[in-house]
Amino acid sequence: MGASHSHESGGGSASQRTVRVMLVVIALLAVVTVVALAWMWPSGSGVPQAASAQQARETGTVLRIDLKPCPAQVTPGSAPGNQKTEADRAPADPRRCGEAVVELTSGPQDGRAVRTELPSGPGNRVFEVGDDVVLVSLPGAEEGSAYQLSDHDRSNALWMVAAAFVLAVIAFGRWRGLTALIGLAVTFALLLLFLIPAIIDGRPPMPAAIVCAAAIMLAVLYLTHGISVATSVAVMGTLGCLTLTGVLAVVAIDLTRLTGIIDDSSLFLDIDYGINTQGLLLASIIIGSLGVLDDVTVTQAMTVQELARANPSYSFMQLYRAAARVGRSHIASVINTIVLAYAGASLPLLLLFNIGGRSSGEVLTNPAVAQEIVRSVAGTLGLIAAVPLTTALAALAAAHREPGVRDASSGPGSRPSPDVGHAHAGKG
Repeated sequence: MGASHSHESGGGSASQRTVRVMLVVIALLAVVTVVALAWMWPSGSGVPQAASAQQARETGTVLRIDLKPCPAQVTPGSAPGNQKTEADRAPADPRRCGEAVVELTSGPQDGRAVRTELPSGPGNRVFEVGDDVVLVSLPGAEEGSAYQLSDHDRSNALWMVAAAFVLAVIAFGRWRGLTALIGLAVTFALLLLFLIPAIIDGRPPMPAAIVCAAAIMLAVLYLTHGISVATSVAVMGTLGCLTLTGVLAVVAIDLTRLTGIIDDSSLFLDIDYGINTQGLLLASIIIGSLGVLDDVTVTQAMTVQELARANPSYSFMQLYRAAARVGRSHIASVINTIVLAYAGASLPLLLLFNIGGRSSGEVLTNPAVAQEIVRSVAGTLGLIAAVPLTTALAALAAAHREPGVRDASSGPGSRPSPDVGHAHAGKG
């Protein structure tokens, strides 16, 4: 699944000294990561006891809906006191008033038809006959209210979307696409089985995020791109820039006095569970930056590899300058992508500020928006540093090759290496 370290598929084999240095660094990083994972692995003792007392959730299918007239509702912003004008009263959506008969499709009463009230409050979903739904079981409630409609059941739809995604990745990426999917599974496993339980267990969020990011980086990059000098260069470049991103994030958060508390959810985590929300913010910046950093570092390493293959006589500076030009174009597009992604995530909040008549200064200094600005700036600066660092490492490895040693992959009948496009599409 990739060339060995001693015979990299570039313009020539990397020097033994360069390979040895990379092997030592990567081996030390792997050992430290494994030891840290074992030391910080959650025991489960910090999981809130309330989690075991959650209401049971069952699935079902709506068989019938019996609508009834809706009472008038008071809209937000109505007149003060008990004096409500006609303009303050608006009829509820008639599709939300009444009862539904639902056939349970899970749980101990699978197959039983139950009757439940339709949720009629503002913002509640509209249910129709044939919908797959999720119900909440209410222990000890009366027969007519033992179940409450909660949401639509999206399980089947999500499985279809996931299947389409998997087929598209494998159809284009083939074996590389399959390894990318395995890497994606490893990423989710580490996030769900290590990082989140470790934070709940009381581990400091930032160190836990660093360990998780290192484990994801090592597993995913080598799984997806194989064991090679180019992959090792990408790992080292990602590690260096991730460290820089973390340092910049710490400085920026300290300068802006951000606490990580911007809504009820973060306040709940801080007060009820004592989770360090500022550390949680730093952890989210590190994990979020990793996905973009490995994009840039792998692309730069592969670009240098292909340039060295096409031009075996290129020196270090020639490889660096040529690949850096590609990197600058890549960075320009990725920066715009990052800003648009954060702006899209914050769009509802920005709309509320605009409706409230807030000035631009008030909007930008609001903790919720300032937090996204810090996240964007720290991630972008780390991303910019990824191009020169990774390009220099890759050019050093490709240009410093043993005299008289011919690359095994450049001989007659050898297989060409995957192009940069497939490498880019295959990143997990």
